[in-house]
Amino acid sequence: QQVEAIADLRPAGYVGTPSFLKILIEKAAEKNIALTSLTKALVSGEAFPPSLRDWIAAHGVAGMQCYATADLGLIAYETAAREGLVLDEGVIVEIVRPGTGDPVPEGEVGEIVVTTLNPDYPLIRFGTGDLSAVLPGPCPTGRTNVRIRGWLGRADQTTKVRGMFVHPGQVAEIARRFAEVQRARLVVEGEMADDRMTLKIECAAPAQGLGERIAQAIREVTKLRGTVEFVAPGSLPNDGKVIEDARSYK
Repeated sequence: QQVEAIADLRPAGYVGTPSFLKILIEKAAEKNIALTSLTKALVSGEAFPPSLRDWIAAHGVAGMQCYATADLGLIAYETAAREGLVLDEGVIVEIVRPGTGDPVPEGEVGEIVVTTLNPDYPLIRFGTGDLSAVLPGPCPTGRTNVRIRGWLGRADQTTKVRGMFVHPGQVAEIARRFAEVQRARLVVEGEMADDRMTLKIECAAPAQGLGERIAQAIREVTKLRGTVEFVAPGSLPNDGKVIEDARSYK
């Protein structure tokens, strides 16, 4: 019914997450509903890999991305050149070494830190937790402000899955519920907005039904669905990671 209602409005553009746009296009195709009026999209809130951009374009929608947060508003936007994102002129952006606040050399990946002098809601060196890097030179379209490479991941292990953040503390909370769990590592995989979560559990002898109970805990704690994979004790990498983002952004 939602797809029919949207089609009846004959929207010319879409603003939202790319994953929801993909779902909208798929549902419309399943119901044989034409969305011919929808030709443009401005997407944000998630990664927008070229594979998803091309898939959406093949369905008649030209998608462009921007980078923004609830606290700061617009930070950077894509141009027709599709070579990075141009910084908005209303903010001051630094790329710093995560955990230090020290600016990194041009081209080096670091955390995006933003200052906005909005008199109603000023923010000084606000750490977004997102990673990016400065691109050299001006945009081919003629825009002269600094460009960044776009979203390159999180500075901490917090990961956005299907538009929702998943924190290391949530993984720890799930593990604490089950005495059998020795170590846990959440692996996020997928491409083209098809995110999949697998909680890998070190457990010597998992009891019958333990996997189902852990999967239910994943749903309760993260509000997302995930599968459970038991592995031998000591087999998970000893790299300090609780959440591993193994998605493809090509």
